[in-house]
Amino acid sequence: MIKLLSDLCIGVGLIFWFWGTSSLLTRRSVLFKLHNLSVSDTLGSISIITGLLLLRPREWPLLLLAILSLALWNTMLGYVLAYCSSSSPMRTLNFRRRSDG
Repeated sequence: MIKLLSDLCIGVGLIFWFWGTSSLLTRRSVLFKLHNLSVSDTLGSISIITGLLLLRPREWPLLLLAILSLALWNTMLGYVLAYCSSSSPMRTLNFRRRSDG
């Protein structure tokens, strides 16, 4: 039963990885594509590591650290990409003010 659940988690992770990669072929902006890719890679990687955690419960500290690192850093990177991809007039105005001195 644990093996089946682990295989399911790994399979779902691989689906997320391929789904994120397929979004690179769309006609959206580059930053939107990168944001979509980072979100799907994060979810896919966490799912794969969860599957590995079910297979190797003795390695839980390292795998849990990997999950926390992925959740923290990839989420932060996703927010940065989403912020950069938005074309808010206020953000552009604030950027011009800072660059003018």
